[in-house]
Amino acid sequence: MPELPEVETVRLGLNQLTLNQKIKTGDVLLQRTIAYPSSASEFLTGITGSAITTWHRRGKYLLAELIESSHPAGWLGVHLRMTGQLLWLHQDEPLHKHTRVRLFLGDEQELRFVDQRTFGQMWWVPPGVAVESIMTGLKKLAVDPFSPEFSVEYLANKLQNRRRPIKNALLDQSVVAGLGNIYADESLFLSGVGPETLCTNLQREQIERLRASIIQVLTASIEVGGTTFSNFLNVKGVNGNYGGVALVYNRTGEPCRVCGTAITRIRLAGRSSHFCAQCQR
Repeated sequence: MPELPEVETVRLGLNQLTLNQKIKTGDVLLQRTIAYPSSASEFLTGITGSAITTWHRRGKYLLAELIESSHPAGWLGVHLRMTGQLLWLHQDEPLHKHTRVRLFLGDEQELRFVDQRTFGQMWWVPPGVAVESIMTGLKKLAVDPFSPEFSVEYLANKLQNRRRPIKNALLDQSVVAGLGNIYADESLFLSGVGPETLCTNLQREQIERLRASIIQVLTASIEVGGTTFSNFLNVKGVNGNYGGVALVYNRTGEPCRVCGTAITRIRLAGRSSHFCAQCQR
């Protein structure tokens, strides 16, 4: 599943390529991709004629601010889920069999939503309507790791009363927005904290290191375009490069990049966790 760095990589690409482009028309090839409104025709009617002024990211959600004739025209929301891709293509590009939605913009270009597993969603939020009232998942999001609110005090308060492994807590979007399995593993390694450590047992200095490590790992991944282990592509169809330099994720049995100990893989709450038993305590 695309995590914060991958979604941020897509956002940066969209802001480079699609701003001020008017949505001329579109085509919904899979109805259930549209989470709101209830019909594909209403969705297309709502966004047609509007232009994209900027793309925002909240956690793993993408939000395009729309305008028409200098007036607000609502929001276009996207969640890639497990296998979603937003690709900027010429309209003559052959259709991939997993294409779900096509939005036709200027100069014969289109924004194409491709999604193999079909869990991805798109929304049109009408002007004057609170985005969170339609895209209700936004209500559950914690602060963003790049927000000034993501302080040591904030993280300590979120973790102090949780009697569960820190790895499980980091995957909770009500604790840290946008963090997923890859970067939780990477952040824990960099901070020297074991994934099975209970939140209530964390010391202040460990939380300080963990906060700094989360920001450091996410920043490093964004700089190389995110991670591609399966099907993530940026808007130009290019793979992310972080996977080649991952510290522990997906490196079971390989030597730790710091001490040489073989990387261990365990299951926590049904998810794989990769760590170094020597470097992480």
